[in-house]
Parts: sequence; C-alpha cells; structure tokens
Amino acid sequence: MDTRFDALIFDCDGTLADTMPGHYISWQTTMQRYGITFTEARFYQLGGVPTVKIIEMLAEEAGLTLDAAAVAMEKEQAFHQSALATIQPIAPVVAIARQYRERMPMAVATGSAGWAARAVLTQINVLDWFQALVGAEDTDRHKPEPDVYLEAARRLSVDPTRCCAFEDTDMGLESARRAGMEAVDIRDMIANSQAYQEAQYESRP
Repeated sequence: MDTRFDALIFDCDGTLADTMPGHYISWQTTMQRYGITFTEARFYQLGGVPTVKIIEMLAEEAGLTLDAAAVAMEKEQAFHQSALATIQPIAPVVAIARQYRERMPMAVATGSAGWAARAVLTQINVLDWFQALVGAEDTDRHKPEPDVYLEAARRLSVDPTRCCAFEDTDMGLESARRAGMEAVDIRDMIANSQAYQEAQYESRP
C-alpha cells in the first residue's frame, strides 16, 4: 500500500460483502407491495444512498405517501431474513483489509444503517477489524456528499487526504474524492481477479 496513506476506509455493501443481489431482491419484494417499480439499473445507480432516502424518492415519483422509515425497516428485515445467511466476502477487497488490519487504522463508511452494516460484517467475520463504522444515521448528508468519509477519518483521527477509500459505485467514489481521499474502484479489482482465475483455469492441462 502506498506510504502516502495512514488509514484505509471501506464501503460495506458491494465492496467488502457481496450483498447487492440480495438487497435488490429484497427491494423488489418490498416495493411490489406498494405498487412501485424499482429497476435493477436504477438500484445500482443509487448505490450508497440510504434506504430511507430512496424510498422517499420512489414514493414521491409514484405519488404515494409512505412512512419511509417503516418501509425501510420492512425492506431491511426482508434482506436479513432471506439473504443475510448466504452473504459472502468479496475476496480481493477483504484480502487487502486482512493484510492491513493490524498495520494501520481502518473504518467502514456506508450508506446503510449502522446496525445493518454490523450484521453484514459479522456474517463475513470482519467486524472487529475496523476501529470505526459510520452509518447512514451518523451524518445529515449522504453519498455523493463527502460527509460519511470525513466522519470516518475524524473518528480515526487521520487527515482525510491521508486516507485511501475503497468503493463499488460511482456515487461512492465521488463521495470519497470530495473528501480529499484517494478512491479505489473495486469493480476493476474484481474484474482483474476474475480474469486471472479464468486464465489459470484455461491454462490447466
């Protein structure tokens, strides 16, 4: 890791843990109850936006009045009941966290509620690797605003410009960069890892 960095900060869903397919199924199940269409493409575009904010947006567009906090809890409960137990770590990203967890401070900066992120990190056995976790309830503004990353750096007592962030969405990458951090797009890491594995498989006798 570049010696310019004094801390590492990771997004959770889609970065440390392969949760996004499970989250989308839970979104579909919940939104269908209210007659709301939420496409997969838009789901990924809004990666990093808190669940409550997405529900408020979708309800307004559909001309509905919903208790966004209650519906958000309904959606999170659907995810935890149906998908949590099957969640797996994203190997190349978790490998970086494992390598540096005792060498420099690390935090998680997520658009999910803190309790939901803790459940996911517990499922993949990495929760105790991080000295701080900043969830949706901890800042007034959310990704792509820089607040969640700035708060994570503050809790680690590290200058934001000395932090390296890991993200899987354009919105999350923008958030980290606005905070003055180096931002790593883990989608490239995953693609490279898959290409390597495929090459290894094809080279077998």
